[in-house]
Amino acid sequence: MALGVILSAFARALGQLGDRRFRAVLWRGLALTLGLLAGLTALLVWGVGALVGDTVALPLLGEVAWVDDVLSWAFLALMIALSVFLMVPVAAAFVSIFLEEVAGAVEARHYPALPPAGEVSLLDGLRDGASALGLLIGANAVALALTLVFPIGGLPVFYAVNGLLLGREYFTVVAMRRVGRAEAARLRRRHLPTIWAAGVLMALPLTVPVLNLIVPILGAATYTHIFHALERRG
Repeated sequence: MALGVILSAFARALGQLGDRRFRAVLWRGLALTLGLLAGLTALLVWGVGALVGDTVALPLLGEVAWVDDVLSWAFLALMIALSVFLMVPVAAAFVSIFLEEVAGAVEARHYPALPPAGEVSLLDGLRDGASALGLLIGANAVALALTLVFPIGGLPVFYAVNGLLLGREYFTVVAMRRVGRAEAARLRRRHLPTIWAAGVLMALPLTVPVLNLIVPILGAATYTHIFHALERRG
């Protein structure tokens, strides 16, 4: 495991967090997340009103006109509560779509002699974003269940599982810009301990509110440096 590579990459990524291109990706991801959650909430509230109707016939009470309002407000409160938990994984998925911009910003500053990277199509970006979201939700559901059953051992499992998944996703996204998906997978398998350990480092902020929103950006920047270091080793 190349610990020096990980620490150097992480330090250089931290030093670039103020880059305006990093901030643009973060704000874009948050805006899309808020828009999606607001749209889903509005759709659910409208759907409840449409299904229930203006009046409902209840036993003993007869026709009442307030049931749809109560259900609509209940669904609104439910979506607001769920948004607290959905905000991070959804934002991470949206930000993941634009990770190529983060990698490009890192290379422009630290590797200016490189030729232009191959573009990742919007479809590939959406696929990788959806994959990252699904993996994060699934892994965290498993980790949460383990934490409830084994309170002491659950947190290490959380970091280990998320570290593996984050490392896998971010390294692949960054590497395939330069060497294609197949070669990125080969490098990932060859240097799995380093990639996994760096992923655990990225997973640590996941349990810190607000800070966890920058994990995708910090991860993409860190893994850009890691990729270039590992590629030279073959």
